Amino acid sequence: MGIQLGPLLETRKIKVEELSGQRVAIDGFNVLYQFLTSIRQADGSLLTDPKGRVTSHLSGILFRFSKLVEKGLKLCIVFDGKPPALKKNLLEQRRRRKIKAQIEWEAAIEAGDTETARTKAQQTTRLESHMINESKKLLDLLGIPWVDAPSEGEAQVASLLNQGMVDYGASQDFDTVLFGASKFIRNLTLSGRRKLPKQQKWVEVSPEIIDLEMSFQKLELNREQLIDVAILMGTDFNPGIDGVGPKRGLKLIQEFGKAEGALEKLGKEIKNLDEIRSLFLEHPFVDFNPEWKTPNVESTLSYLCDDFSFNKVRVEKALEKYVDAKPRGRQFTLGDF
Repeated sequence: MGIQLGPLLETRKIKVEELSGQRVAIDGFNVLYQFLTSIRQADGSLLTDPKGRVTSHLSGILFRFSKLVEKGLKLCIVFDGKPPALKKNLLEQRRRRKIKAQIEWEAAIEAGDTETARTKAQQTTRLESHMINESKKLLDLLGIPWVDAPSEGEAQVASLLNQGMVDYGASQDFDTVLFGASKFIRNLTLSGRRKLPKQQKWVEVSPEIIDLEMSFQKLELNREQLIDVAILMGTDFNPGIDGVGPKRGLKLIQEFGKAEGALEKLGKEIKNLDEIRSLFLEHPFVDFNPEWKTPNVESTLSYLCDDFSFNKVRVEKALEKYVDAKPRGRQFTLGDF
């Protein structure tokens, strides 16, 4: 679900060009869900080939990644592994919400309400195993390295960053910060103009960098305490305490130092508190040294155009960006804050 820590953290909007030459590890499941949610037809239906196979994820990888690669970014994709047992309840809740959204989408289609239909369709998004495999094959053809995490993808992103294998981590979920990613980018694959739901209004979405050290200084917290703030609010591993949002959670931890003191004050209990903390602090990871390769143009054309009926001219134009990609201009560093 993502933890709403945004109001507490120091951020700075940047241009994608400022990341030229930088190695960026992207939360794979997060970005594929983005593509499946946003790359759709007017009624909310996913893009498909003539055989009815979904292609929104492949379209996102080819075209949206090409814009980043063209600007000199070196992408590395991290896929989730087996979810922790404590995430079971959240996954079941998501499954139920998608079933409900599916029913509401079908009703909106029947009523001719395309705006509601599109919104509900986005809420039905499912990432199937064959989509993951198709995505990995396309990444291989494009020369983009990827790795399977043993568990949470955000945790593997943080480990790659802390080991110096990449320069930045990227995801929409603030969980990545809790797993220890000190240089974290949001909105990297969402930048551009976006229409607000049920409004004839568009907003400009820009990439932003979260400065974790500056955030800790401003909040007068350390990482362990920020994790406790999140636990009080609710994480992927626990439901949290009713009425506790970012500001109240921060105030409680600033006052009591740890979740235990805050819970005693509130007269509440969070089961498996130490286990939840350890999922963020002692997460499993695999050693991985990303290698970027030259894209295989002919095989990519065959895969997308012959197998999935992509438009050859559009694919060739996108592939030119991968082939011609190279770092450009001044590179951005955290010291520019």
